[in-house]
Amino acid sequence: MSEREIVIRVRNLVKKFGNFTANDNLCFDVYKGEVFGFLGANGAGKTTAIRILCGLMAPTSGEISVAGFDIYRETEKIKRHIGYMSQKFSLYEDLTVYENIRFYGGIYGLRRKEIAKRADALLVRLGFSEVRNSLIKSLPLGWKQKLAFSIAILHRPDIVFLDEPTGGVDPITRRQFWDMIYESASEGLTVFVTTHYMDEAEYCDRVSIMADGRIEALDTPLNLIKYYNASTMDEVFVKIARPVQQL
Repeated sequence: MSEREIVIRVRNLVKKFGNFTANDNLCFDVYKGEVFGFLGANGAGKTTAIRILCGLMAPTSGEISVAGFDIYRETEKIKRHIGYMSQKFSLYEDLTVYENIRFYGGIYGLRRKEIAKRADALLVRLGFSEVRNSLIKSLPLGWKQKLAFSIAILHRPDIVFLDEPTGGVDPITRRQFWDMIYESASEGLTVFVTTHYMDEAEYCDRVSIMADGRIEALDTPLNLIKYYNASTMDEVFVKIARPVQQL
């Protein structure tokens, strides 16, 4: 059996802001087609690490490659091979569905004819043809999230970063959203996802849990549940992120 292809390689990633260390010697690999969960309480260092991996922030030190490109010398190449979606900002509310697709397709460097072709296919696949010319702000939140994910991978990147993608979405829509993630991963897309929903952590192939700038645990959800003698990932997370103070 051949070794799995590594698409994100991180060795001794350190990020300091003055005397504060946001990322303290992070080491991990992410594989092609993997759904990789990146968890941690607020302030644990997740967002800083993601910004570095997306080429938006330089690390203080460490060896990092994303999609085969060096984080120090090839950030523009990295940006062309990744997609990004967040809960806070993904789509322009005052543009129509099609205008958002066309806008982001242009940002991703697609030609106009290719954008039109992929847009039509996307609208049919999502069942959004009838809302093609509707403003984004008129759509239900769940529809927006599905569209935002689809647009984030419109240019067919190697990796997509999803930062709290299902925040505020109802459970049924969240399940449908994860079906889209699984389908994309089965086609070779690597999904790097942060979430506050611990039931979603159990959908990931592997999970990393950060606390105080360090990775405290990294394994499959099942192995973590066994190791920490827990019944759910929520219990695992609580034991790591909020350890009981010893008297």
